[in-house]
Amino acid sequence: MDFRKLFFLPESASLHAHEVDLLIYLVHLLMFILFIGWAVYFVIVLIRFSKRKNPTANYHGVQNHTSSYIETAVAVIETILLLGFSIPFWAKQVNAFPERTDTVEIRVVAEQFAWNFHYPGPDGIFGKTDIKYFDKQSNPLGLDPNDPHGKDDITTINQLHLPIGRPAIIRLSSRDVIHCFSLPVMRVKQDIIPGMSIPVWFIPTKTGQFDIGCAQLCGIGHYRMRGYLTIHDETDFKKWLEQQAAAASTSQEAGDDFWK
Repeated sequence: MDFRKLFFLPESASLHAHEVDLLIYLVHLLMFILFIGWAVYFVIVLIRFSKRKNPTANYHGVQNHTSSYIETAVAVIETILLLGFSIPFWAKQVNAFPERTDTVEIRVVAEQFAWNFHYPGPDGIFGKTDIKYFDKQSNPLGLDPNDPHGKDDITTINQLHLPIGRPAIIRLSSRDVIHCFSLPVMRVKQDIIPGMSIPVWFIPTKTGQFDIGCAQLCGIGHYRMRGYLTIHDETDFKKWLEQQAAAASTSQEAGDDFWK
């Protein structure tokens, strides 16, 4: 049985997705068991303690400890879910970051109502940014044109490109209000708080194009704050970077000529 379809989950395309799905299955299984148990208990109580069977009130109540045993069992199961699954997953996937040398690091700046992506370029160093250089049309990230490390940087709007099989570290920030970076197929969802840089990471395991959504109501245009994630194989990703670097270089030269 495909449990993912049973729970209406999107396809999984990251290395940690199956752990998230497993936790979802276990939590919902516990909820289902509790629901059936309480429903059966409710019916039993309605029949056993009906007025017809008990014309005289009983002030002694239930004398056994069955309910206590059930409550203890539920508490033990919840503890196992927390200590055995949730906390270890959090420690591995949220608190700990990969120490591999092939990671891809990207900055994401959310705004009403778009996603701005910033790649460090071939030198691997992000260029400096400053609000005084910000221009919504020509320089939405406020890149410093005088910083040599920023001359090869790559920027895109609503288009995130990553290679398969390599850890992607995404550093999230917001230009205005609270947003939420949502990649359902990667099982990634993180609120973006203004004034903070919040990192998330994952390892893609499938190529293709997937949706990026904002899962936090961020204004009247929230419905159209949609981006696209494209996962390439390594060769195609390098080709894409080369194309973007060439385009960025041409744009930089045109800008330099303009200001001469």
